[in-house]
Amino acid sequence: MAIRDRVRQIKHLQNKNFVCVLEAPKNAANIASAMRNVSAFGVEKLYVIGDQEVVRDFETARTNRRLASASVGASKWVFVRQFASTADCVAHLRSNGFTIAVTSPHAQDKANVNLYEGTFTQKKLAVVFGNEAAGISDEALTGADMCIQVPMGGIVESLNLGTSTGIILSYISYQRLRFVFDRGRAKDLAGARTFEEFLQER
Repeated sequence: MAIRDRVRQIKHLQNKNFVCVLEAPKNAANIASAMRNVSAFGVEKLYVIGDQEVVRDFETARTNRRLASASVGASKWVFVRQFASTADCVAHLRSNGFTIAVTSPHAQDKANVNLYEGTFTQKKLAVVFGNEAAGISDEALTGADMCIQVPMGGIVESLNLGTSTGIILSYISYQRLRFVFDRGRAKDLAGARTFEEFLQER
């Protein structure tokens, strides 16, 4: 199937005004994993905070062979924008009317929301994932409206970047698409009578 036809088939499943933000990622393989999840779950854009050579901009990301291989080609289709600092990124999101959520199991003095009990259907939503070692910075936490927590029952209370972006983006994307469909706001309902048909119409 031609790529243009494939894009048309999945266009109705794209999550508009939904942004994934990676704060100071250090490992290119983790960036590639997150990028693959962004593409798989129809997240509109990927913002990367900090000096990461492989994702300086969309063109750099899509032509980097290592990134293309590690992301299984997702880097060719994901819109990427890099920000020099967390403050710059937060300011950009705020000026464009985004609700900002950070991900952390232990954030204090912030609205803590269980992933599976929260509402993530804001008109514009950005979810910030922290550095592999340090997690979310105090600056990102201060600039956020809420903190998303993934309930865990094991000894280890952290997830790697690829896993956490997969779990969180998958659930939020599903919730946002359901919200749009149930209110008849999808630009192309693809002839679907039920939400399940809507998801499967490809």
